[in-house]
Amino acid sequence: MTTVKNIYDYINSIAPYDTQEEWDNSGHILGDFRAEVKKAVMALDATRQTALFAKETGAQLVLTHHPVIFGSISNVKTGTAVYDFVSNKINVLCAHTNFDKAQGGINESLAQILELENIQRLEDGFTVAGDLKCEMSADDFVQLVSDRLYCQGIRYTDSDRIIKKIALCGGAGGDFIETAMANADCYLTGELKYHEMLECAEKGFCAISAGHFETENSAFLMLKEKLEKIFTDVEFIVAPNENPVHSI
Repeated sequence: MTTVKNIYDYINSIAPYDTQEEWDNSGHILGDFRAEVKKAVMALDATRQTALFAKETGAQLVLTHHPVIFGSISNVKTGTAVYDFVSNKINVLCAHTNFDKAQGGINESLAQILELENIQRLEDGFTVAGDLKCEMSADDFVQLVSDRLYCQGIRYTDSDRIIKKIALCGGAGGDFIETAMANADCYLTGELKYHEMLECAEKGFCAISAGHFETENSAFLMLKEKLEKIFTDVEFIVAPNENPVHSI
């Protein structure tokens, strides 16, 4: 029999929860550690849509990247994801910044999707760098990223530099631009502010803002294969969630 705690302990072994950032809220968020798990739903976000899907499929557990409770809450009312999870007795585990930084976590999985080689973790812990199999122009690499990550919209700064080494960080990676510039020809992340991209543009450096959902969703769901090998008595199901933020 597999319990919520069994799955928590496995995640803790590959992405220790004590490595999460101080502001984060990863871990066992809702439910009973002792509850048996026969079906588990995986999703990037613990939304009401995810809760409804978990209820419909009869899942006992939802495992997400982004925490269902991020800051303090003063109440739990109908019409919220927390209420839906609790009222339907669905346990929730979240693996956020601990999984971002982990070996084989979000960023190394993202590098794998892009088929980068010679992967190295950079000193900030949140970014990794790797080499393209074949060097290419900035425009060509942007197109590759768009195709591999199924981007609905993509923002980038152009560069005359030939792109070979890529630094990347899934999600919001504005804090790591300097590290990326010092270690790579191009920086791929999910979100960058205008002034951050302006800084890159003025230095002739290619920075790609490919979308928070796009840079993390597929990378997080790659955890499913690992879980299935360990917990053979649990059915892991991917929630059919799409990016709620649309682009034209």
